[in-house]
Amino acid sequence: MKISKRHLLNYSILVPYILLSVLGLIVVYSTTSASLIQEGQSAFQLVRNQALFWLVSLLLIAVIYKLKLGFLRNERLLFIVMFTELILLALARLIGIPINGAYGWIKVGPITVQPAEYLKIIIIWYLAQRFSKQQEEIGVYDFQVLTQNQWFPRSFNDWRFVLLVMIGSLAIFPDLVNATILFLVSLLMYSISGIAHRWFATILAILTTLATVTLTAIKVIGVDKFSRIPVFGYVAKRFSGFFNPFDDVAGAGHQLANSYYAMVNGGWFGLGLGNSIEKRGYLPEAHTDFVFSIVIEEFGFVGASLILALLFFLILRIILVGIRAKDPFNSMVAIGIGGMILIQVFVNIGGISGLIPSTGVTFPFLSQGGNSLLVLSVAIAFVLNIDASEKRAQLYEELETHSSNYM
Repeated sequence: MKISKRHLLNYSILVPYILLSVLGLIVVYSTTSASLIQEGQSAFQLVRNQALFWLVSLLLIAVIYKLKLGFLRNERLLFIVMFTELILLALARLIGIPINGAYGWIKVGPITVQPAEYLKIIIIWYLAQRFSKQQEEIGVYDFQVLTQNQWFPRSFNDWRFVLLVMIGSLAIFPDLVNATILFLVSLLMYSISGIAHRWFATILAILTTLATVTLTAIKVIGVDKFSRIPVFGYVAKRFSGFFNPFDDVAGAGHQLANSYYAMVNGGWFGLGLGNSIEKRGYLPEAHTDFVFSIVIEEFGFVGASLILALLFFLILRIILVGIRAKDPFNSMVAIGIGGMILIQVFVNIGGISGLIPSTGVTFPFLSQGGNSLLVLSVAIAFVLNIDASEKRAQLYEELETHSSNYM
């Protein structure tokens, strides 16, 4: 008896994804149309590009969902994807266009490709494949299996060396924002690899301590001196605005101060769709990094909370797929994807609210950026395929058990 995967589609993931994507198109139009008209361009230019990426994303979801799940375990395919990614990263630095002082974008006609975005799903895929093969050893020897009793990698095929190359390559752009996200995602994957739970608490405590010490050191040393350090110069302005944005509203604190103004303007129920004041040239990057500030301004805290609730529902459903999965590889991929989206949400909201320095991380689904939407869509496709495959395997197992009972 053959069970088709189309009957096992998880609508509790697909429907929120579609709703958030459509809402994202509306928000992109709302946040970009006014500035595009002022520049003499079509008000639909950016939302049209976003819609094009979404159509491609829907096609990819359909294709990936129909594939046998075994394609994700294909080591040769993963190697080709990783090698291609490194080539794209190199091209982005050599022939890419700079945006806000950082390279990392390749312009192909009207479309701009950002290779660093694709690293998020590639690293989850790679680490899940590596760690899932060592589950029995991890169960006995804990983290020592993954570190091989060595603090530093001593071979090129060590997963830590591979991560160092993949994440470290972003430093040449420089793109410390995505590098930080990838580092956090890697730590998450390490934490769910099967090692003892106490190590997760230890890692979290170490990260919190390092972040506190770093921010304190920058505050004491001074942002001006910190900006002289190579690579870190372009982020120094973000730290300057973080400590007290109202000390320099016209300079370093301009973004964060106007982000506060946008949220205050919105109040409980917002100014209404399209009626934002801050997006009209006052708040830079209103359609990318600070898009949720505009969402609060137009939809209010009530509307923004409902959007967050929908997004958190999607994340929880994705993580639930990972928790229920019997296969370690499937479990790690699903939990890693849910964790990746959750990290982006917290880092973005932390940045626009002043809880952490402004990072430049986009808000999932709502920010303008076709590459980000494409990566999220591929991630959703992976989860849908995993969920359907796990359900089908369980049904086959139950049918076999049921048949054997009657024999």
